[in-house]
Amino acid sequence: MHTHGLLFLALPDERGNLVWISAARPGRSSEVTTARHNKITAKLREAGLGALADLGFTGLDDDPDDPVIITGRKATRGHPLSTAQKEANKLISRERAANEHGFADLKNWRILTKVRMNARHATTLLRALLVLTNAEVKR
Repeated sequence: MHTHGLLFLALPDERGNLVWISAARPGRSSEVTTARHNKITAKLREAGLGALADLGFTGLDDDPDDPVIITGRKATRGHPLSTAQKEANKLISRERAANEHGFADLKNWRILTKVRMNARHATTLLRALLVLTNAEVKR
């Protein structure tokens, strides 16, 4: 029997502190599918918030005229990125740097590398870790 890892999404604030963790999904799920399952764009829109995401989330936002999730641009075989698009990608990456520190904090919880359990139980564990992480940050 093969055991798969788990996939979950996390949203950090502008300082890199984690504020939300999605429900765990089987590791074979894609990030975009998990984001759609958790209705991230609708929740961000309701809260009046926005997010910067990596290129794995390209095409997630359902309203291109008023996006709440901003991603960079991907080059394709026939259409390389223009200089302006490359600069925009660099700006987005620079702004996301603080957010990546939030994900690095999650990796400090070594238990997450060994979690092979029911997704519902893993979600409970992840959310408890979020509470503990936030309690530690506020110290």
